[in-house]
Amino acid sequence: MLGTRPEAVKMAPVVLAAAKHPLRFKVDVVSTGQHKEMLSSMLEWFGLRPTVSLDIMRANQDLAHITMASLSGINDWLKSAQPDWVLVQGDTTTTFAGALAAFYNKIPVAHVEAGLRTHDRYSPYPEEANRVMTGHLAHLHFPPTLGARANLLREGIADADITVTGNTGIDALLWTKAKLDAAAPERVSTSGVEMLVTAHRRENHGEPMRQLCTAVLRLLDRFPELRVNFPVHLSPKVREVVLPALGGHPRIRLTDPLDYAAFVEAMAGATFILTDSGGVQEEAPSLGKPVLVLRESTERPEAMEAGAAQLVGTDPERIVAAVTRLITDAAAFQRMAQVANPYGDGQAADRILEVLFARHRLPLPELSRG
Repeated sequence: MLGTRPEAVKMAPVVLAAAKHPLRFKVDVVSTGQHKEMLSSMLEWFGLRPTVSLDIMRANQDLAHITMASLSGINDWLKSAQPDWVLVQGDTTTTFAGALAAFYNKIPVAHVEAGLRTHDRYSPYPEEANRVMTGHLAHLHFPPTLGARANLLREGIADADITVTGNTGIDALLWTKAKLDAAAPERVSTSGVEMLVTAHRRENHGEPMRQLCTAVLRLLDRFPELRVNFPVHLSPKVREVVLPALGGHPRIRLTDPLDYAAFVEAMAGATFILTDSGGVQEEAPSLGKPVLVLRESTERPEAMEAGAAQLVGTDPERIVAAVTRLITDAAAFQRMAQVANPYGDGQAADRILEVLFARHRLPLPELSRG
């Protein structure tokens, strides 16, 4: 089950790994189309074609519509298809609806990227509630880290049902980076400082987004060598603030959301990154990019603990101070840039398949590690 761009990125490695074993797995990709405009290019990059496309997306859709339309469409498909397992990923409304529909049809659920928690049901909203509810519907749990495993154990999830796998997003990142490097092994370096910015979460709509824009403008005034690359989310709540506030500045590049390959290139080309994206917090350490997180809390504390990321919220003073330190203090920059990625080694998808094999009491094959 998938419906958003991050889900496609993180489920693609599982689908591609399973496709190497057609005698053991038959995979159906069910897309709700929760973020249809941002999903199609992602599926194309990984060569995935949905078995079912529910096409639920509506203009200015709210959470109730996404939940009801996804639940109804997934439920209808499950009744006819009757798969052995339903795999859901992460914390979107599609994720929760998929798990709930599977529960209604008594089909076991495996939760990829399980166990992430902020312990605040409204931060991030609605993702924290989605992943907690999904976790208590799932039969198998694939947390990316030991910290996520500990969260599940504290909630009473049986240890036998939990396998730490690493994050499939790192599988996708390394696969994509290798493909891009093979196509263009030598890239032209540019002078100056490039700051990549992404922001989309509901908690940052409105005044927090305006504060972020204020911080960006202050930084551009302070550092004439600074350039900003800001792919702007398609959400009207984001665009109605960002485009008038930042449009027209000669050192700000505002674009529509980039496809996945182009975004990996943008991360690789950035000096550092400002983001409220969970996926970027996971990916950036593999590329040696310090991350400033535009949130007050995160369900991914491992990057903070390792020193690769820092919480700055959307307060302009905090953002300006953190960016100033990265630009002016070479030692501080290097400490953040040289951290080993705590989220995985690129083999998470194979580990997930091994567990699914074992649960069906099938012989454990030697899975491809390529």
